[in-house]
Amino acid sequence: MANMEKQNKYNIFSGEPLPFGATVQNNGVNFAVFSRNATSVTLLLFEKAEHTIPMAEFVMDPVQNKTGDVWHIRVEGIKEGVLYLYRVDGPYEPEKGHRYNHNKVLLDPFAKALTGSFLWDLSKSRGYDWNSPDKDLSFSEQDDTGDMPKSIVIADDFDWQGDRPLNFPLRHSIIYETHISGLTKHKSSNVKHPGTFKGVIETIPYFKELGITSLEFLPIFEFDFYSVNRINPLTNEPLENYWGYDPISFFAPKGRYSSSGDNGNQVKEFKLMIKELHKAGIEVILDVVFNHTGEGSELGPTLSFRGWDNNLYYILSEDKRFYRNFSGCGNTLNCNHPIVRSIIRSCLHYWVIEMHVDGFRFDLGSILGRDQDGNLMENPPILEGIAEDPVLRNTKIIAEAWDAGGAYQVGSFPGGRWAEWNDKFRDDIRKYWRGDVGMVHALATRLTGSSDLFMGDGRKPFHSINFITSHDGFTLNDLVSYNNKHNEANGEESRDGSDNNLSYNHGKEGVSYNPEISAIRRRQSKNLIATLMLSLGTPMILGGDEFLRTQGGNNNAYCQNNEVSWYDWKLKTENNENFTFTKKIIEFRKKHPVFHRPEFYLGKDSTFNAKPDIIWYNKEGSLPDWKNMNHCLAYRLDGTEADVDADKDDNDFYLMFNGGDIDQTFKICSPPVGTLWFRAIDTYLTVGKDIPVFGEEEYLEMQDEYLVKAKSVVVLLSIQH
Repeated sequence: MANMEKQNKYNIFSGEPLPFGATVQNNGVNFAVFSRNATSVTLLLFEKAEHTIPMAEFVMDPVQNKTGDVWHIRVEGIKEGVLYLYRVDGPYEPEKGHRYNHNKVLLDPFAKALTGSFLWDLSKSRGYDWNSPDKDLSFSEQDDTGDMPKSIVIADDFDWQGDRPLNFPLRHSIIYETHISGLTKHKSSNVKHPGTFKGVIETIPYFKELGITSLEFLPIFEFDFYSVNRINPLTNEPLENYWGYDPISFFAPKGRYSSSGDNGNQVKEFKLMIKELHKAGIEVILDVVFNHTGEGSELGPTLSFRGWDNNLYYILSEDKRFYRNFSGCGNTLNCNHPIVRSIIRSCLHYWVIEMHVDGFRFDLGSILGRDQDGNLMENPPILEGIAEDPVLRNTKIIAEAWDAGGAYQVGSFPGGRWAEWNDKFRDDIRKYWRGDVGMVHALATRLTGSSDLFMGDGRKPFHSINFITSHDGFTLNDLVSYNNKHNEANGEESRDGSDNNLSYNHGKEGVSYNPEISAIRRRQSKNLIATLMLSLGTPMILGGDEFLRTQGGNNNAYCQNNEVSWYDWKLKTENNENFTFTKKIIEFRKKHPVFHRPEFYLGKDSTFNAKPDIIWYNKEGSLPDWKNMNHCLAYRLDGTEADVDADKDDNDFYLMFNGGDIDQTFKICSPPVGTLWFRAIDTYLTVGKDIPVFGEEEYLEMQDEYLVKAKSVVVLLSIQH
């Protein structure tokens, strides 16, 4: 026992097994944690984050302080803000999957906040002696108490002022994917709290102007910024885990993203951010990582799960010394074990009930469909459970429907109502605008909601999360400026990142001052954004693409916590043409429900609707010969009863796509009786004319044909005369 004189001031009770974690109660705190195979659990309390000696230690009695597999204790005389860790003993038998080590202090898996943004000394946190020839079998006797963050006792009180999750219908959503810190870290952001949750609050007027409905944040669960252990060979500066796809604690928001400090105030600041975003009508989606943890492979550190129940939390190989690695990050969480399923759903409940988030994007979601041997399941309990969870019924659930172990389930992700990142949309649209031949039929399929993927199991067009770019890969600017990735700064000799970028530099690699190259790049950027916004499905924009943010050709900037990744807000002024276009086409989509109908379009030969929703044409105005069309496509959209919510009609539209290098004259079908065609969009035209202000669309003098310039999109709408 540490400091018995101080310890005597606490009243100790057996406590309760539920809820898990540290729960503030009258005059004290209840601690409860699961471990099936531990033989001893000790609670350590600390006054300050940097302390190595606890102010109190409580060894739990396996009779008085254990119910089933749950160890619990109630300590009176402490309150919110106290710091704690655990020391757990049990068998150290890696060959049997057990890695208990009483020399290693452990985080509470249910901790709601962690201290410290300091450099963790992971050499002491590892479960082995680094100098041993059999590293994964050796037993480290190094105490790591001074080199670990501490869990913080958090109370859930907060004045939400009546706030609730917004939960916009998915079909009305326009998602903006961004990094919390990178959004405002650059000095050009001119915010008072750069790189923080409060910094996001300061950007709310910008997002209101842009018109997006939903912010999707890259991971904000606590992780170790310093886990990369490599140097940037171009600058000799250390690289950092910038993206955060290595979670340590699923319930704890990243303290480093708090302007208020990391002593528990990060929770309140996160809640404040949510409340202010909701006041502005902007919902929040979290990118969550339940497929692996930051503890890595058998050579990784012991921080939490490994020391509580290694053989339960992780999918182990036949030789239980090793981990199955379907995540590409060293380990795979055992998501369909009943205990892990319970933790994941409890975590989702916490972020919805206590933190008021509106949705989740599940990184490498296919891993959640693997059983305890790593095999893909037909009806995975965790995926079905999330989809049918009554608390999460109105919460957005979005899957990245693949993993690093070879699973690919886009269009067939199990579990019911899941939406999915549609990488086929990304790839087909990139190929079409790059000028690849034979892509017109694929373009038509993606424009109309990817029915080939989502119609078969009864899902709707909005279950397709359409995107051109995401955090993983080129930015929009780089997509039209580079033929090859340029990842030298990552320190991996450019082995990292995809080589299949489907990009085109239009004549020069990287920055160009040639006005012709600059013009085609700007137009191609507008074409790609226009295609995204005019397609059925739920559009997602990568943050900064609206003003052509660049990463210098780096398509895997996960370790670049610097100006490579940070948003340079000067570009908003320099590339105002693209920003204005993006803002206007978002408004255009929102005002015209024909582009976000809840059902797939019914074609000309459909027997379900006397008047078809969509009719396809070639540039000559005839029905298309899909096998012999390369770059040109046109179609008419009927606006009848397009607004199903208000039972109102929309305009009719005629859309023309020319992905080739030659200007083409398109024949135009007749508008509805009593109407005329007006030009709403032409990406070839200069700013202001490319997409005019709503209500100021330009009347076409020639109603039967239109010259569509090379690499351009044109949209006409019918207006009564």
